[in-house]
Amino acid sequence: MGAPGRVADDYSGCARACPAPAPPLHFLPPKPAMKPALHEIDERTNLTSSNKFELLLFRLGQSANSEQRELFGINVFKVREILVMPPITSMANASPHVMGVANIRGQIIPVINLASVVGCKPASGLGILLVTEFARSTQAFAVEEVSEIVRLEWQQVLSAEGQGGGLVTSIARLDGDIENTRLAQVLDVEQILQNVMPPEKQATGSAAVPKVTLPAGTVVLAADDSALARSMIEQGLSSMNVPYVMTKTGKEAWDRLHSIHTQAQMEGKTVRDKVALVLTDLEMPEMDGFTLTRNIKSDARFKTIPVVIHSSLTGAANEGHVKTVGADAYIAKFAADELAATLLEVLSHR
Repeated sequence: MGAPGRVADDYSGCARACPAPAPPLHFLPPKPAMKPALHEIDERTNLTSSNKFELLLFRLGQSANSEQRELFGINVFKVREILVMPPITSMANASPHVMGVANIRGQIIPVINLASVVGCKPASGLGILLVTEFARSTQAFAVEEVSEIVRLEWQQVLSAEGQGGGLVTSIARLDGDIENTRLAQVLDVEQILQNVMPPEKQATGSAAVPKVTLPAGTVVLAADDSALARSMIEQGLSSMNVPYVMTKTGKEAWDRLHSIHTQAQMEGKTVRDKVALVLTDLEMPEMDGFTLTRNIKSDARFKTIPVVIHSSLTGAANEGHVKTVGADAYIAKFAADELAATLLEVLSHR
């Protein structure tokens, strides 16, 4: 198994199916050259210190609404590896969007027809498999072709709330804030997974979720760009009897924190009398969770506010980096009982 962010050298076999990328994709080197691969992963991880990330671009075929072959994107850290399409075993009574399962390095992984999900028609078939790890699960997405990996600032990414039929979280301006920039749709893969392969039961709202008592008059300030994630967080916090303020981006949360601070001063209080804890996602337009956390912890007005990162970006590299930006805890999406336990633990040190 590769680590998140690596791209398998098996991709070299799809030269006929995929146009030459620019800049070239980063391939997994042979095992003896593991140090360069680890250096590449570290370099990508360190991008978060400057509010940057890398987006893997791919195409799914002709759009249902035009003759265009639009670009789509997924955060590199969610991609375990890229493969030429392996043999797929069809599964009885599977969702129409599930092609079947594939045996990838000894692991049976469901394969989702991503073109079908978003309503595109691939002209050259689905020749490439993106094996992904996020939200505590491993699954593969079948795509027509992979284009390139681009390095972007989160300021280049704008929210697509209400514009993508619930399947697109944001729009990436690939060439920056210029006229006629190329655009890529950043898919809400958590929502897609929920739609195609819904869990048998939701962890949020369970009677087993412990109650969390905040200091009187305080709230949890939460930030997440995914409508699905916000809904699940709201259900979870409500089941804990926790009052909250929900925002859609790191920048919105940061601006809201300033507003709360101003209001507290007018009342002769501190921001800690208003905000018990900040709960933030990592991947968000305009300002990511790493930057939000770093801003909070480097500001004398806010640095004592506990910050818990709640993300689908799992893995040792991401969890390790959480500590470097000063977060008080990290919890993987989505399990309300684990979130409640984490909040209780962090608040106990208040």
